[in-house]
Amino acid sequence: MKSPITETASEELTALTISQLTSALAKGEFSSSELTEAYLSRISEIDDALGAFLTLTPEIAKDAANRADNALRSENAHPLCGIPTAFKDNICTKGIRTTCASRMLENFVPPYSATVACNLESCGAVMLGKLNMDEFGMGSSCENSAFKLTVNPHAPDRVPGGSSGGCAAAVAAHELPYAIGTDTGGSIRQPAAFCGVVGIKPTYGRISRYGLVAFASSLDQIGVICRSAIDSATVLHAISAPDGMDATHRASENSLRPLPTAEELIQGGDIKGLRVGIAPEFFGSDITREIRDALNDAVKTYISLGAEITDVSIPHLSHSLPAYYVISSAEASSNLARYDGVRYGHRAQADFSSITELYKASRSEGFGDEVKRRIILGTFVLSHGYIDSYYKNALQIRELIKDEFRAAFEKCDFLLAPVTPTTAYKLGENKRDPVHSYSGDLYTVPASLAGLPAASIPCGKDKNGLPIGMQLICRPFDEATLLRAASAFEAVNLRDF
Repeated sequence: MKSPITETASEELTALTISQLTSALAKGEFSSSELTEAYLSRISEIDDALGAFLTLTPEIAKDAANRADNALRSENAHPLCGIPTAFKDNICTKGIRTTCASRMLENFVPPYSATVACNLESCGAVMLGKLNMDEFGMGSSCENSAFKLTVNPHAPDRVPGGSSGGCAAAVAAHELPYAIGTDTGGSIRQPAAFCGVVGIKPTYGRISRYGLVAFASSLDQIGVICRSAIDSATVLHAISAPDGMDATHRASENSLRPLPTAEELIQGGDIKGLRVGIAPEFFGSDITREIRDALNDAVKTYISLGAEITDVSIPHLSHSLPAYYVISSAEASSNLARYDGVRYGHRAQADFSSITELYKASRSEGFGDEVKRRIILGTFVLSHGYIDSYYKNALQIRELIKDEFRAAFEKCDFLLAPVTPTTAYKLGENKRDPVHSYSGDLYTVPASLAGLPAASIPCGKDKNGLPIGMQLICRPFDEATLLRAASAFEAVNLRDF
């Protein structure tokens, strides 16, 4: 049975995938303006209950749709021309509020757009607005937003996941065909799994981060949430153009390695002979029986497609979680130091006897509890006397995990693993115990530490009808194999999940 959130009159048109929309727009079955109105109507009907959007930009969207309709009359229109999208609210958009779901940036309006936003604008994409998230990307439930609560469209008493919870919920509820999110330790893959959509985290350095408000700079990566691997290929192809504004992107020759188009992916869908790696460390005792069974069925699907199953090992996988939280919190402490109420961000309104008091009051008011928690942790692990014991050791573990992935990929072409140990949990369930919520990131942070491309693909449902996602992980800059393996699985299962 569908959630009440998804039962509205506008769903028929808005339920189409990017591929279907591109074909229909090219044939003139409807215009971009009509499509945009359908999505705006859909958002108007359900978003009060869903809570996915922080900022809606209907007039900007309508103007973009009109321009797209003119472009669609030519034969050279991009596949994304005229198709609506939205951005996670930590991606800068010129003239449009970008808050990171934080009081600290409540009134921040960027004077420029992120490179990914510019790339999509040049393709003729139609931006509908900005999407809710955990504050500054810190959280796994989208309950840490300063402004509103986003719920899971499959079960409104459950979390949509985080930190890109607004992106995943909006796509799953058919408010959008795709959304641009970010993944630091699983923030695209985990909400995609919870909401039953496809989430792709590209290789670190593949997509320009220029214009992304930083959480942890050595881990942050922009990616896409949509409803199929084929659609993911179309979007990733559009946003992966070289960018001289991003030193990480510019410095990597591999970042220029071309991604497959949707057409190439369909034609190259045969995965016969590909080696699927199964690492026992990814299948801990905390994994529910339903998720374990769904992944076993996925393995059988790959065998039926001609893939070979091979055992590999990531011996230090369990150490990735503490290493991730040390590294990410240390980088967050450094990156967020600029928000002091003087140079950037919210300023407390009172008379203070010293600049230190102004800093304290502004940061106390501007930051939420989770952000404060991670800044404190990060400052501690970088402090004199502790930096070697914690931060340096975490960096060493990171290199060790990278080496173990390299060794695994000598035996396999991609890894199959769970995204999360459970399906979406109830709202408020982990709010009082943040450390417990951190433990759910165990299976997504290893790929982030190693900078590897990874995807969450729907592969089943539990007894409550909640989506189950499987994770695919590939070698650096081998998104082609990642998308090929994902689309082959989808083709067999016909997206019944």
